[in-house]
Amino acid sequence: MSQHTQALVLCALFAAAGTLSVPTPAAAQTGNPGNGRTFYRDVLPIVQEKCQLCHRPGQIGSFSMLTYEDTRGYARAIKKRVLAREMPPWFADPSVGHFSNDPSLSKQQIETLVAWVNGGASEGNPKDAPAPVAWPADGWRIQPDAIVKGAAYPVPKEGVLDWMYIPVPMPFKEDTWVSSMELRPGADASVTHHYCVMIVPKLKNAKYGEPTPMMELGVTLGGTPSGGFEGCYETGQGAFDYRPYQAARLIPGNSDMVFQMHYAPRGKKAVVDQPQVGFTIAKGKPAKQFMFLNIGGGTRIDIPPNEPNYKAPVQEAQLNVDAKIVWYQGHAHYRAKEMRFGFVFPDGRTEEALHLKWHPYWQQVYYPTTPIEAPAGTILRIEGWYDNSARNRFNPDPNARVPFGVQATEEMLFPTFGVVVDVAGDPSPRNVVKPTARADELFNVVEGPKSAAQAAPGSGVKNETARAERP
Repeated sequence: MSQHTQALVLCALFAAAGTLSVPTPAAAQTGNPGNGRTFYRDVLPIVQEKCQLCHRPGQIGSFSMLTYEDTRGYARAIKKRVLAREMPPWFADPSVGHFSNDPSLSKQQIETLVAWVNGGASEGNPKDAPAPVAWPADGWRIQPDAIVKGAAYPVPKEGVLDWMYIPVPMPFKEDTWVSSMELRPGADASVTHHYCVMIVPKLKNAKYGEPTPMMELGVTLGGTPSGGFEGCYETGQGAFDYRPYQAARLIPGNSDMVFQMHYAPRGKKAVVDQPQVGFTIAKGKPAKQFMFLNIGGGTRIDIPPNEPNYKAPVQEAQLNVDAKIVWYQGHAHYRAKEMRFGFVFPDGRTEEALHLKWHPYWQQVYYPTTPIEAPAGTILRIEGWYDNSARNRFNPDPNARVPFGVQATEEMLFPTFGVVVDVAGDPSPRNVVKPTARADELFNVVEGPKSAAQAAPGSGVKNETARAERP
């Protein structure tokens, strides 16, 4: 994305609320006798449950909320954002679906936070505090057993950077089942629009840590010969944890990892970014395998100038096997305004799973409270609408015609699904899902992961999407 991208990262919204008044020590201690709310007794339990996941050292929140001293200076900003329901950020239509990772505050929680601020942001008695949350070390959400570090790349202060593909070696010498994966940005998350990681057979003559042409790596914009993406990082995403589904993901031994990097300089200062990927190791072969399925990119998008309600061509895919769908996510840029995810089951039933009000700076994964049991023959359906008018506050140029493309001034409709399938069968995407007539050319039906013994060194795929890259 362009410099525009970093104007607003929602975890930093608290800090952007204007001049923040810190309560005086007397007011902070005594508060308003009429409401009696205190930080330790009333506010900290809410903060631990809803805020500290992002607002702690090493995470994307612009300030920590681990302690009273950390939090009290942002009291008025907190009040403003929770009343507007901008914090915690959540963009799913509450009338469609229920989600286990919904961080929305209840009415009672909002009332408690507002009353605490109105009463002077009282500290209260530290003995009333709940036990601290035992967050993993170094800012991780899941403490990893193994870490893969990307290249330390100098991101300039400003400018538009092409996407880069950077290989690094993997630490696993033997086939390894991993039970979770967490992708983290470098020290300044604001310069990372997104990055994805792919696993490829050991590369010949690899230039580790250096941007490399896609053709030399055997990758395309939407996949690899070893199973597509393993996962992606975007602002708002957490860790990918396969353990609740008794599933894991096979990483072939002696593989390399390719980082697909999309940086977006924010115009403040140059930084050196180094992303990290953490894994936990499964104890033995699982009964189920997790898969990261992309079913298109929106290559047919063509938005006229000043069009306020453009509907992209519908994208569909059909499952070839029984699967459990455990999450879904959309990806797009500045002009997107809403998406709808749904399913058509073999018996004719339909289900609308997610109605998403789009925000380009917060691209979450949505976990249905009850995973979708999708038998073979189920159709995955995604619709997207775009606003290329001046009414769209994120639109950099309503007079431009907007085609498909990888830069944020262009557009995408890039849906992905987290699915769980039986491990006994071949879990390659081509065996799990197939395109319908409504799928586009970025439909990810590439070969699945192979063991180290099966992998063909130096194998690659034709780069049919190189035209989407800037020269």
